Amino acid sequence: MRDKIKKLAKEYSEEFIAIRHHLHANPELSYQEFETSKFIQSKLTEFGIPYEVKATTGVMGLIKGKNPDSRIFAIRADIDALPILEENDVPYRSTKKGIMHACGHDVHTTCLLGASKILNELKNEWQGTIKLIFQPGEEKNPGGASYMIKEGVLENPKPSGIVAMHVHTGMPVGKTSFRGGKVMASADELYFTIKGKGGHAAAPHLCIDPILIASHLIIALQQVISRNSNPFDPSVLSITSFRGGATTNVIPNEVKLMGTFRAMDEKWRAEAHQLIDRISKDLVHSMGGEIDVLIDKGYPAVVNNDELNRSVKNAASEFLGSENVEETELRMGAEDFGYYAQQIPACFYRVGVMNKEKGITSGVHTPTFNIDENAIEVGMGLMAWLGTCI
Repeated sequence: MRDKIKKLAKEYSEEFIAIRHHLHANPELSYQEFETSKFIQSKLTEFGIPYEVKATTGVMGLIKGKNPDSRIFAIRADIDALPILEENDVPYRSTKKGIMHACGHDVHTTCLLGASKILNELKNEWQGTIKLIFQPGEEKNPGGASYMIKEGVLENPKPSGIVAMHVHTGMPVGKTSFRGGKVMASADELYFTIKGKGGHAAAPHLCIDPILIASHLIIALQQVISRNSNPFDPSVLSITSFRGGATTNVIPNEVKLMGTFRAMDEKWRAEAHQLIDRISKDLVHSMGGEIDVLIDKGYPAVVNNDELNRSVKNAASEFLGSENVEETELRMGAEDFGYYAQQIPACFYRVGVMNKEKGITSGVHTPTFNIDENAIEVGMGLMAWLGTCI
């Protein structure tokens, strides 16, 4: 089976590189992936795979092998792009100004489509049922995974496990990486509106200066991590936007701050939310101001099931060779795949796309992100292999 999958992945690689070019040239933002969804549907129809539309632009396909009720397994890809202006000078560069597949979702979608074609062609040679999940809105709260789950993507039939790949721009093409347990952080958005009393900058004694208060607040919020979190449990709080005032001689009435809070532990996450709220309000009130605090709870942490991770890692070693399987580093980035991991055993793994000799080294979420497209053959072949043996 492994050799058959490798042969088909190699045979179809040019076809799916062209599909990746189409997707890359036609990106769509989160929850607006209408044409992308239609394209996926057309390909599944072409392959003879039945599907349903979920969460408006999501697609769920089903491939039944021998004894379809004997095992149910799911493979997920995300389909949305980012609001980034592409700088790559390639024939398949984005045709939509200010929108780009800069996180590799075009690659993920292509690989799952490729794996779907291979799995469907070989369906009389493997056991069980494979659920294909093409998910919208990974890049934007509340995360398309949450909508797909609400619409029953993990039911009827319910998978015993789910996997998803993500491009790794710091790992050479041909390699893949895995990690058991905590993999990526939760991500919450922080919004603060500090209200004071504006006036002439030459008479600060007649004002309640929200700029000064906000400055103290930024410093005070650092103690949430430095003096409250377990140093052995990763956590991050960053204030990323400070907006207030418009000229040199006027103290404004209010200042707005924005930021992010990330954690690996749900108990600490909840405690930190309370700390952020209390520290903010106590400090601002002590300085005579008022404050509105909004903590927009985002994606949960991605926690890989240890047993499934071991199985998938071993399968990858069989398919690619153990020398091409590495350990994924812990990351404070976030992924809404964490929602699936809260429901069923999950494994989120990485596929290398870097090629230093070709100058392909840019990170995700950058205007020069690109991949060594040999990763398409690797990615879709490995997905298909996992679908048959996990």
